[in-house]
Amino acid sequence: MRLEEVIKKVHVTEKSSKLMEHNKYFFLVDKAATKIEVKQAVEKMFKVTVAAVNTMRYEGKVKRDRKNKYGKRSDWKRAVVTLKGDSKIDLTV
Repeated sequence: MRLEEVIKKVHVTEKSSKLMEHNKYFFLVDKAATKIEVKQAVEKMFKVTVAAVNTMRYEGKVKRDRKNKYGKRSDWKRAVVTLKGDSKIDLTV
């Protein structure tokens, strides 16, 4: 897998905003990505040093529309990346 395909987007929530103060950043990543691939992708894209990577897999929710038809959202994977020392990622757009 190419490193550009590993990270899909930055996952910004209330919890992730609080953890950014402690050098932890949340990313939505490809379901097949390994911790090593996530580490290499973050280091290459943001030019920082990564201390640790934790990954979690989530199953998509089953949803129902107005006509009682059922569907399922996609499964997804989240990575929490901890940076070393004074490294920061600038997420301003």
